[in-house]
Amino acid sequence: MNSNTQNAKIKSITEKTLIVGIDIGSETHYARAFDWRNYEYSKKPFSFNNDDEGFKAFSLWVNEIAEKHGKNTVIPGMEPTGHYWLNLGAYLQEQGMKPVHVNPHHVKKSKELDDNNPNKNDRKDPKTIAALVNEGRFSYPYIPTGIYAEIRSLSNLRIQTQEEISRIKNRIARWFSIYFPEMKDVYKKPDAKSGMMVIKKAPLPADIKALGVDGVNQIWRDAKLKGAGLKRAKTLVEVAERSIGNTEAPGSARIEIRMLLADYEVYSKRMDELMVEIEKKLSEIPYIDKLLEINGVGIKTVSCFVAEVGDIRRFDNPKQLQKLAGYAIVSNDSGKHNGESRISHRGRKRLRYALYEAAISVIGKNPEFKSIHEYYLTRTKNPLKKMQSVIAIACKLIRIFYMILTKGNDYDGQKMLQDIVRPEIAVAA
Repeated sequence: MNSNTQNAKIKSITEKTLIVGIDIGSETHYARAFDWRNYEYSKKPFSFNNDDEGFKAFSLWVNEIAEKHGKNTVIPGMEPTGHYWLNLGAYLQEQGMKPVHVNPHHVKKSKELDDNNPNKNDRKDPKTIAALVNEGRFSYPYIPTGIYAEIRSLSNLRIQTQEEISRIKNRIARWFSIYFPEMKDVYKKPDAKSGMMVIKKAPLPADIKALGVDGVNQIWRDAKLKGAGLKRAKTLVEVAERSIGNTEAPGSARIEIRMLLADYEVYSKRMDELMVEIEKKLSEIPYIDKLLEINGVGIKTVSCFVAEVGDIRRFDNPKQLQKLAGYAIVSNDSGKHNGESRISHRGRKRLRYALYEAAISVIGKNPEFKSIHEYYLTRTKNPLKKMQSVIAIACKLIRIFYMILTKGNDYDGQKMLQDIVRPEIAVAA
């Protein structure tokens, strides 16, 4: 049974249900208690601290109200305000309660219904949250456990590390633009391995000139680096001789680039260690190897997908995954007006980005997906724009991932091509 529909959520709220709206704060939370008809049992908002003592006081307060009014089920509702709800959510689960989330956007739009006033305060918000829960306008939060919690934490660390690497690379590129702008004539990427070896020992153009062609080449020979020799060394020395880079404060410039290179090495090593650990943890999930057999799908895509989705068996169908990623289609129709549809952009941003990147990858590397992309762009009826086609393929990946991870099916590119509906072929037949 699909328990995620609004009707199913409303059905779960009965006369024996106590609804508690909680306004989450960084240090102090506020709660109000209601029955299934929105009759309030709490005379004033109950405030409790975001610590063990506060949680116990809240639990006692809730149990007293539930016992007094004959309630056997408690549904605590809250806004997912950053990370401040996590500890309370875990505590409530341990106490046998099932916390739910309401959309902050819904709270903001609904708080004027009672008094036609957009004021925000600690008394008003818990009531609005409880009312939304009573109407079935909530979602069940997913707190990953076991291997899925490990992968989510590792994936978050990988993304944070990648962001740091990108920042450092941008600062290195900025340094070159100031002190050695001609470096781009030799290397397209500022973090090229052979270039970094030289810059580490001879940061400024004047230092490279002092080394000379033989000195630069010797650095590469000592490191037993292939693909860089006298020709590359000669080019590097020549551009250093005619460099227009800034020559002021050479001492601090050398210190800056050496610090940047040291940071780059640290984070690059950290990234390698994380990828090894992520690959090890992913191997514990059934059928992950089948995803990696798809040409164009790599370990980073799969790790981000699993980190954001968690246990895929908690979803009833791929459409729920599509909604989670923010790829649900939103129409813009009214009367005779038929506007252009778009995606909702409401969901897990990292999942949406990972699927988009995966779609770009499979279009470039996988012949079956490339064929589908070309068909979407050139079909006679309702041809798609390039971005629309990429999103359609991202949604196709969601369905493929779902079938593989839930049923253990092997990826079949030809069967996938046959499943694409082609109306013009049907009409011709």
